[in-house]
Amino acid sequence: MIKRRLPPLRALEAFARTVRLGSARAAADELGLSPSALSRRIGNLETFVGKKLFTRARQAMQLTDEGQAFYEAVNPHLEALARAVESQSDNLSLLRLRLGVLPLFGSQRLFPRLGELRRSHPLLHIDIDTGPHIEDRVGDTLDAGIILSRGPERGLHAVRLDHNKVHAIASHEVAKGLGDLPDLAKLSKQTFLIHNELPESFRAWKAELQLHDLEPAAIDHYDSGQLMLEAAAQGLGIAIMHDDHLKRARDTRLTDLYGAEVESPYSYWFVCKPTALEERPVRIFHDWLVRAEL
Repeated sequence: MIKRRLPPLRALEAFARTVRLGSARAAADELGLSPSALSRRIGNLETFVGKKLFTRARQAMQLTDEGQAFYEAVNPHLEALARAVESQSDNLSLLRLRLGVLPLFGSQRLFPRLGELRRSHPLLHIDIDTGPHIEDRVGDTLDAGIILSRGPERGLHAVRLDHNKVHAIASHEVAKGLGDLPDLAKLSKQTFLIHNELPESFRAWKAELQLHDLEPAAIDHYDSGQLMLEAAAQGLGIAIMHDDHLKRARDTRLTDLYGAEVESPYSYWFVCKPTALEERPVRIFHDWLVRAEL
C-alpha cells in the first residue's frame, strides 16, 4: 500500500484563508497569528508542494499562477472534508444564515433553486429578510445580502451576479395604443412605474430612445418589482424594469415596448463583510451562489 503524506492542515488553512480574504494581514488576524507566523505556515506549505504559491512584495502577497491552480484544485476538497465532518458529527448544530434579499430576486431566481442547496447542505438554514436598506444592514442584522445596485460600497466583499438591460414593460393593450415606434406625444400621456431604488433606469431608457424631453403624465413609485409587473399587466402604467424580470415572470399579459435594449446602470450583487466569508454559513451560500449562476 502506498503511504501518502498529508500536507500540514494548519498551513492549508492559512493558505486558503489568505486567498479568501485577499489579505495576509486579515488572515493573520482571523487566525490569531502574527504576520510572520502566517508567512511561515505558508512557506512550509510551499516547501511541501515544491511550488511558489505567492509572490511577496512589502506587506502584499499575490497568488502566482501555480498558487491559483493549487487553490482551485485543493479548495473543493477542503469544502468536501468540512461537509463530511458535518454529516458524521452529532455535536454540530444547525448552520444559520441571515440573508437580505429583494422579493423579486427571491421569488424568480433564488427560491426555485434553494432545494438543491438544502440537499447539499442539510444543516444550513436561512432566515430571509426582504426589508429595505439591505446593504446598510450587512454586518449588523444581516450576515449577507443580495442587492440591486450601481455598485456596492467599498469595504464589502461583492460578487456581481449579472448584467442587465432596461426595458419598458406594458400590457398588450397599452402597447397597441402606443404603436411600434416611440411617439413623444403619446408617451407624454402615459403613467410610468419606477422602482424607488432604480431611478437612473428611466433616465437611461429615455436617453437611449432620444426622448430627453419626455415628461409623463405621472410617475408612480414602487418598492416592489413584483407589484410593478402586476400593475403593468393591469394597464396601470409602463414599468421600467430589467429584461430578466420580464423573461422570468413568463406573464403572457406583458410585452416589451419597441424592443429597445438599454444598458442598465444596475446589477444584482452578492455582498458581505470580507471577514464573514470565514463563517461557514456565509461561505457555503457564497460558493453555491457563484456556482449556481442563478
